[in-house]
Amino acid sequence: MMEKLRRVVNEIAYAQTLSHLPPLHRSLVPFLSIASSLYKLAVSLRCSLYQRRFFQLHRLPVPVISVGNLSWGGNGKTPMVEFIALCFCHYGISPLVLSRGYGGGDEVNMLRRHLLGTPTKFGVGANRAAVASRFIQKYGYVDIGKSSWHEKQYLDEKVQDSVDSEKIGVVVLDDAMQHWSLWRDLDIVMVNGLTLWGNLQLLPRGPLREPLTALRRADAVVIHHADLVSEHTLKYIESMVLGIKKSVPIFLTKLDPTYLFEVGTINAKIPLTALHETNILCVSAIGSAEPFVKQIQKMGALYVDRIDFSDHHIFHARDIEMIRAKLGELDGKFVPKPIVVMTEKDYDRDPEILKQLHPFKVFVLCSALKVLPYRGSTEDSFKKFLKDHLKLELPPALRH
Repeated sequence: MMEKLRRVVNEIAYAQTLSHLPPLHRSLVPFLSIASSLYKLAVSLRCSLYQRRFFQLHRLPVPVISVGNLSWGGNGKTPMVEFIALCFCHYGISPLVLSRGYGGGDEVNMLRRHLLGTPTKFGVGANRAAVASRFIQKYGYVDIGKSSWHEKQYLDEKVQDSVDSEKIGVVVLDDAMQHWSLWRDLDIVMVNGLTLWGNLQLLPRGPLREPLTALRRADAVVIHHADLVSEHTLKYIESMVLGIKKSVPIFLTKLDPTYLFEVGTINAKIPLTALHETNILCVSAIGSAEPFVKQIQKMGALYVDRIDFSDHHIFHARDIEMIRAKLGELDGKFVPKPIVVMTEKDYDRDPEILKQLHPFKVFVLCSALKVLPYRGSTEDSFKKFLKDHLKLELPPALRH
């Protein structure tokens, strides 16, 4: 029942006009509008209390980067967190990634896998200031602006796991634009280029967590899934953003599919060509399923079907039965036998339950975030933006 309600609310939030919605959907709009007004009042009051210092603003002894958004899921926040963490690891700086831990910690589990072997640390909890303080107390911290530390750190690349490398040099907040209790030195706001901001209404009438004017707090805006939208749409988004905050840096990103793995054999990389001339059922419980399905459709499959769940949905036995029923239906219509393809986030939510789809194959699509060239902005200029904004001094060997 809740899953159906979430789907209805999502359809209302992204509808072009109310007249195209079914009667049931339209009947919910007045109630959602009232709830949205109350939500707007609560957000405004909370923001005002922080501005007037009624609520305490915690400041950490290391730089804090927030990666957030204005709307619900599918904006590429977690891939961007991974990208930034890897940048700092490359610079010899140990990052601490802080997450609230939604959906059974699927995003954190994925980040742990991807960043295994790096000095990245992970803290999970609603009170991220308290979590960060505990980690800093345990591992210590370093001033990443002091060149003397970098010179010492890079005397020998083989000492990456030295005591100093354990010390935290930067904190990266995942999904934290609305986490106002923690001071941040850099606010990166992600925007889903495909769905944008829906009907421009606040939750639950629309997808917005805050009014668009909150973009004034952004130090950089990143348009995600930029490879899946037209040049005209990109210019439209850019004009909207610059109309709210003039001269804010704008970057473009995409998710670049890299390889597949099969549930049960995670360490065996399967090339993307394995999906050529196959019949595929895309199953996902993510913020925006459309980009995932579009990626799969580009891979040369004979037929692509889909089952979408709401973001962070935890799969239960009844869901598995529904997926198996759909696979049975496809198996009766098409040759060869259908394959399930899921995202890593769905896999990391509960890898064991997916084994119940046997004998059907279940592949997991692995992707990496890429910064696209756009009006002089490149991956190198984005990294330079991070370094310059945090006043990070690097040794000569790592300045390019």
